[in-house]
Amino acid sequence: MRAMPAPKVLLFVPPGGYFAERWSGGSMMPALGLSYIAAMLERDGVDVRLVPCHVLGLDWRDVARLIETEQPDIVGVTTTTENRFLSFRLAQVAKAAHPGVFTILGGPHVMNAGADTLAHIAAVDAVCTGEGEETMSELVRCLAARGNLGSVAGISWRAPDGSLRHNARRLPIADLNELPLPARHLEPWERYNFNMEVPGKGLLPGGNLMTSRGCPFTCTFCATPANWGRRVRALSPENVLREIELLMDRYGARVIWFYDDTFNFNPARAEAICDLIIERRLDISWFCEVRVDILEKRLFEKMVRAGLFHVGFGIESASERISREIITKRATLQQAYDVVAWSKELGITANPFFIFSHPTETWAEAQQTMAVLEQLEGRCETSVAITHIYPGTPLEERARREGKLPADFSWSTDSHRGVILLPAAQGHAPLYVDKLKWSQICELMVRFGMAKKKIRYGSKIMPVLKNIRSLGDLWRISVLALVLFKHKLMRLFGFEARRAHVNDGAPGHPEPGC
Repeated sequence: MRAMPAPKVLLFVPPGGYFAERWSGGSMMPALGLSYIAAMLERDGVDVRLVPCHVLGLDWRDVARLIETEQPDIVGVTTTTENRFLSFRLAQVAKAAHPGVFTILGGPHVMNAGADTLAHIAAVDAVCTGEGEETMSELVRCLAARGNLGSVAGISWRAPDGSLRHNARRLPIADLNELPLPARHLEPWERYNFNMEVPGKGLLPGGNLMTSRGCPFTCTFCATPANWGRRVRALSPENVLREIELLMDRYGARVIWFYDDTFNFNPARAEAICDLIIERRLDISWFCEVRVDILEKRLFEKMVRAGLFHVGFGIESASERISREIITKRATLQQAYDVVAWSKELGITANPFFIFSHPTETWAEAQQTMAVLEQLEGRCETSVAITHIYPGTPLEERARREGKLPADFSWSTDSHRGVILLPAAQGHAPLYVDKLKWSQICELMVRFGMAKKKIRYGSKIMPVLKNIRSLGDLWRISVLALVLFKHKLMRLFGFEARRAHVNDGAPGHPEPGC
């Protein structure tokens, strides 16, 4: 291992991918995780640079030229499950452009699939298996001093002899208030063009911040507890206000996206933040996600007075059995209805989230959820997804046990027989398909998309076709196209979309490979 007397670190968001597509309208949010790590390294005196390729418009040749020119000692790459193959490719490009570089991947995917990544992606030297700030700080010092990487808690790494080493887990950062503020000054801020539409105020410049980490709840599909832990750690209300004011004063933000999993996990803290916003008379609008089962109307009203204009929350399923027994969610449908009613009364936007294709979910139960979606039409925004499988979740364990993820399944291989993917539409995370037939899932998603006018099928055709890897993929896309065509014809000839109904069997023939 060569010495690094003045280490240079480049931290990348890879080019393209699912999230770049989601924000392809020209408005994007900075990756806070990389900004926190950059701030920590900068405080240590490290020469660090943030390279958000999707914002800067860099392609793979640009990335190779940059690394070849800069000759960094360390390349770090943020890695989500949806975009993991792009992160793997970036490590490979980095090694080809500068063979002596040390490559490390971090982010939510490798927190729970790090060993799998190292075992299959030879260009990756190490993965960060927990929060990255303290780990990267120690790793950079260790590499600069030619130290023993085995002493760096929170990483798995490839030894010189090729063997894989898994160091002790690093404890979560106990006090988030001790972290430096994210290094937003290292971001090409103006290139993000991050704006949000606020009713009555128009399109406003935005900023994002995360005031807490962790989730005490037990939703079986969610990776947050595995990534951040079940004990929630949070910034003090005073430090939350300090960051809001920084975003307003230095970056011109007039609207905030709180990236917390549950803004109201501690109602007293949420109220204290609102009190400070009101006391300081900040002209700020904001979005957050909440749990409806711990939200009282009195607090909700204060949140609105403090600038809340759009609130997100999970309903997931209208079936009580699915919610209680499968998702293990305590919140009730009535509690969600209450928040929708409060939002309408107070003049803000409610945005409940729904998911189709839960384990054991029947067509009748999916119809219950669709009925709720139809009842909410015109009263709020709604969002829908198909159940995704993420590493480290109880759902992943279930999928492996049931064979939906085969015995030889690797998160580092982009094609497995029987694993259902729709990368261009849903990201590169496996979809969980159980009792509902694929044609039924397509029916539900197309009906929702057409009702919300959210199907941009023209722009999706080429990405979808490029991602066809098997007869199973071709079959699934064909079913989706047939369902979409059916609904287009129904609309063209003026038929009302009746309640979703499909045959017991999928159109044509059984799905190959599933």
